[in-house]
Amino acid sequence: MHLDHVPAPAAPGDEAVALDAVREVSDAVSAAHLFIYLVPESAEEAARLGVTEQGRSYLAFRSAAMGAVPWQVTSAAFYNFSPRAVREMAGVWDAASPERWQAARFTAAGRAMRRVGVSLTDDQIAEARSLIDPVVAGADYAGKVLAAANASVPLPSDPLVALWQQITVVREWRGDAHLVVLADNRLGPCDCLVLHTATGQLPVGLIRATRQWNDEEWNAATARLVARGWLDETGALTEAGRAARERIERETDAHCAALWAPLGETGTRRLAFLIAPVNEAFAAAGTFQAVSRAS
Repeated sequence: MHLDHVPAPAAPGDEAVALDAVREVSDAVSAAHLFIYLVPESAEEAARLGVTEQGRSYLAFRSAAMGAVPWQVTSAAFYNFSPRAVREMAGVWDAASPERWQAARFTAAGRAMRRVGVSLTDDQIAEARSLIDPVVAGADYAGKVLAAANASVPLPSDPLVALWQQITVVREWRGDAHLVVLADNRLGPCDCLVLHTATGQLPVGLIRATRQWNDEEWNAATARLVARGWLDETGALTEAGRAARERIERETDAHCAALWAPLGETGTRRLAFLIAPVNEAFAAAGTFQAVSRAS
């Protein structure tokens, strides 16, 4: 059920979904999607398409659902990458069409999940699809560019990869919603990265290397956050900054509550539980640290 078969939105009166349940499923969705950017299968499939640079392949894989758009459109959709970072993808559609990049991404996802032994049974996949499919089909995609693009991609025949693509849709939906909240809080593309890295949750070196904001831009963003009282003069996160970042996350959760309303709180938490083995398998393989699984 993709955008060409969209049912009417869920009627008012659906069970309200508590924001902690929204955060739980959002974390589970993000964790189940994350591996695609870290596994060797992605690099191998990109190399088969003639692209060996990690940054270019990341940009091509993630934006392929939008079609052969100019790099400027990808830059707008990705928000926290500097234009100079995204400009590097110029020419990827000459190497291979977006459809071939999308197919290669599906191949990489399937290969990687089976390599690490993702332990979802056919029944668990079917149950997860019975929960996530109505969410994808009934979502409001206004202003949700990456989510809408991914929702328009035909699902692959592999049931596990098809579930992963549905997870990708709702992952990008939250990301698109988060950009609205960032803009509403006057937190620009570089500013949001400076604030996030100040929490210690993201390595500054990796973010600087991949997003490619230069010293002048990074320092200017830091100065703006110091002026707001969110960082101190040394660039360390203040209590006000910590509170502001959590408020932004909660505002994003609130924006996403309507997305999960068709499932209610019970269904929302159940989906988070069902997809947790994806994250757990990659964590066990040493790809990244596992997100705690709900009981």
